[in-house]
Amino acid sequence: MIRNINKLLKKEKEKKPPVQNNQEDSKPQDVLYHSFDQNIEIFRSIYQNCSDAMFRSFLLFGQKRAMIIYIEGLSDIEGIENFVLTPIMQITLDESQSLNEFLENKMPVSKVKKVKLVADCIESISNGNPILLFEGELNGYSLGLAKWEKRSIEEPVAEGGIRGSREGFNESLGVGTSLLRRIIKSPALKMQGMTIGSYSRTNVVLAYIEGVADKTLIDEMTNRLKRIEIDGILESGYIEEMIEDNPYSPFPQIMSTERPDIACSSLLEGRAVILVEGTPFSLIAPISFFSLIQSHEDYYQRFMIGTTIRWLRYLFFGVSLLFPSLYVAILTFHQEMVPAQLLLSMAASREAVPFPAIVEALLMEISFEALREAGVRLPKQIGAAVSIVGALVIGQAAVQAGLVSAPMVIVVAITGISSFMIPRYIAGIAIRMLRFPIMLLAATLGLLGITMGIIAIALHLCTLRSFGVPYLSPLAPLKVRELKDVLWISPLWKMDTRPRLTGESNVYRQSPGQEPGPKKGGDTE
Repeated sequence: MIRNINKLLKKEKEKKPPVQNNQEDSKPQDVLYHSFDQNIEIFRSIYQNCSDAMFRSFLLFGQKRAMIIYIEGLSDIEGIENFVLTPIMQITLDESQSLNEFLENKMPVSKVKKVKLVADCIESISNGNPILLFEGELNGYSLGLAKWEKRSIEEPVAEGGIRGSREGFNESLGVGTSLLRRIIKSPALKMQGMTIGSYSRTNVVLAYIEGVADKTLIDEMTNRLKRIEIDGILESGYIEEMIEDNPYSPFPQIMSTERPDIACSSLLEGRAVILVEGTPFSLIAPISFFSLIQSHEDYYQRFMIGTTIRWLRYLFFGVSLLFPSLYVAILTFHQEMVPAQLLLSMAASREAVPFPAIVEALLMEISFEALREAGVRLPKQIGAAVSIVGALVIGQAAVQAGLVSAPMVIVVAITGISSFMIPRYIAGIAIRMLRFPIMLLAATLGLLGITMGIIAIALHLCTLRSFGVPYLSPLAPLKVRELKDVLWISPLWKMDTRPRLTGESNVYRQSPGQEPGPKKGGDTE
């Protein structure tokens, strides 16, 4: 597996250097001038026609000019007034000789950074940190006074549950990193920051646990992130599409989540997490196909219950993919497989239907998908009502009008309910999309067509990789020791090893022999 990633790194080195973005080339890289007026003129020309760019000028000692530049709505106005303007304007003339010392050591601002390049000043201002300029100074000072409105920490909407944490990521990158730090307090948790997007300048953080995550994996992820050259990153989906192994596959090779506990459990397994400013959805890689079927609640309840629910999930995963196709194939080619009494009942229900089974199935499936999408896009107050009432009214009206049969409505309803059992929304979309070509194969070749479709999907899954990790791992290639968290859920005290994703730098996650019970407590007589 490490060999696969090394091959990817070698291919990346052999590629020609990409053409630089024009916006990136046009970024001002000049150093600040000695002339105060010239520096101010540069910034005024850069922020021309920007009504939210504030230029606050004042006098130091009543004679030395100074200016603070910030963006309204991104910086802490009260902090600027109380911790910058007030103490600086109150400096006496005797203290003028130690101005730099005051700015770097005595200013009541937690973060003060000296900047020399105009580009660094612009990036600081865009991040909400005001820039302080003085007459006669070759350097500016970036002040850590960023403050903007953000959504409070709320329960994740798309990944709810009965048991577990109620906290979810929000759009603030600082809140996201702090939530990870609250759970994993070890300094081995590393946060590697970078900026992507020539216009958006989006802050991105790559989080991993040093000594647990394989170094080759981190190098590959860093390389893929740094080679992204795009105007802007508006959501983590942009990054997901730019760094995945096979962008033409319907199956995701990177998992998204808005739950800090899922992100931290992935970090402890040796995976890496990508946090993006402006979105509550973080990215987790590498993953396997079975990661998309697992739910966080599988590990928060008794392992026997979790195993039962997981097998139920596997069962209905197959139902959501194949049930309409099996119905179409049996009605079209294999009527002998149906018991006589059931076949007579189905034939009676289809007596007035003028369409073949495949047309019925396509009509109902497309209508159901349209209703589901409408329920998602409509306002929350009426979305659920439209979905439920629409399904009932359309289904009943279609049966009474003789357009579809009652068994087909039942098949489509069971298929739709089954698709809701897949924990990951993106995996559910992939199954919904693959359902249609398999239905067409069933209508043309019967069960043989369904078999061909299943074989094609299995072959495709076997060729997929997620950052060098086989997509069907640990089932293909087979690793019996790791099946304890795939086909069944072992007790927590038996999960003493981590999944072998890209290396074996830190295999054991807990001490062996922790089975609970009185005999383990050291009985005394």
